Amino acid sequence: MTNSLLTNTSAMIALQNLRTVNKGLSMVQEQISTGKKVANAKDNAAIFAISTVMQSDVKGFEAISQSLNLGASSAGVARGAAEKITELLVDMKGLIVAAQEDNIDRTKIQTDIGQLREQIDSIVDAAQFNGLNFLKGTSSTDFLASLDRDSGGTVTASFITVDAYSLETTAGAAVAGLDATTTGVNGGGDSAAQLVADTNTFALDIDSGAVFTAGDVYEVRIDGRKFTYTVQTGDDHDDVGQGITNLIDAAGIAGVTVAFTAGGGGVDAQVDITNNSGGTVGIEVNVTDGTGGGLGNLNSLDVSSAASAATALVSIEGLIQEAVDASAEFGSAQKRIEIQNEFVSNLTDALKTGIGALTDADLEAASARLQSLQVQQQLGIQALSIANSSPNAILGLFQ
Repeated sequence: MTNSLLTNTSAMIALQNLRTVNKGLSMVQEQISTGKKVANAKDNAAIFAISTVMQSDVKGFEAISQSLNLGASSAGVARGAAEKITELLVDMKGLIVAAQEDNIDRTKIQTDIGQLREQIDSIVDAAQFNGLNFLKGTSSTDFLASLDRDSGGTVTASFITVDAYSLETTAGAAVAGLDATTTGVNGGGDSAAQLVADTNTFALDIDSGAVFTAGDVYEVRIDGRKFTYTVQTGDDHDDVGQGITNLIDAAGIAGVTVAFTAGGGGVDAQVDITNNSGGTVGIEVNVTDGTGGGLGNLNSLDVSSAASAATALVSIEGLIQEAVDASAEFGSAQKRIEIQNEFVSNLTDALKTGIGALTDADLEAASARLQSLQVQQQLGIQALSIANSSPNAILGLFQ
């Protein structure tokens, strides 16, 4: 049967084809208007899920970049201040060197030293960024550095920690409890320094009767290499001695060995630092109270006499080293943060590129397809019109 009044097969086929063309045309028009080939989960559920997770990571890394900018600025301010303080301490050293001479007005030199000390205080107080001052106190600050996603989808945050490095001139309370012995020479109090010849041992006793307060800093220098142990809440003399031993042992200094003997029952703990290097090794130990600043000894510098001027010359060397160490610490932290920030920026760009490759429409191809579908739509309308007119031919049979 060619034609039927009840069933027009040609019209049905033409209508179905026209619907398919219109559906394709609608999809292409949506791609052109939104710029995306996957705009929602209906378009492609798998790609939509992947791109949404990646987009959330991009937002996270943009926030991380802000945190890193804050960290770099804070560390940069602290580094600049520490470097300036170093310059002032070097100037102060020049005055102290001049005070070694007898034929000089030490009173005026002492006045100049006092002025420089006050300037250092001003720099320390001003060295803050958004209220964060790394030159005060001993606390550390964590800056968000990355979001790490494992294969299971678990996300963890990682941080870059910047430690404060006190350059305050406020002296802490006296801390005692050291007794250093080498080649028959004894030293006590809160500091000790010896030149240890080959095959000799620097025996450092940690007094069992000493009071250990959280924040107290035990600093050991071996030929200028610094090892710092900060007392934690609940530490006793054995904890301090073992902590110092672990730090030195982990460094693996050639020709230097360290051994720890625990105390107890009124017996001091002992750290034995033995020099087998074949030469002479300088060993210094200092204890700083946690409530005092790293430049606390600055207030005690006195050049009023030849003897005190000689003592001040020894002290200023250690103070300069403190400021230099602080500058190096902050410089390293700032550089690491800036490197991480650059990486985060590059990673964010790579993620955006990946998201675009998954979801963005190819507008050139979409434009070409739009032209094709528009032509198909016009042809489909004409074909449907022709198919719908076919039943009219049956009327001729009844004329």
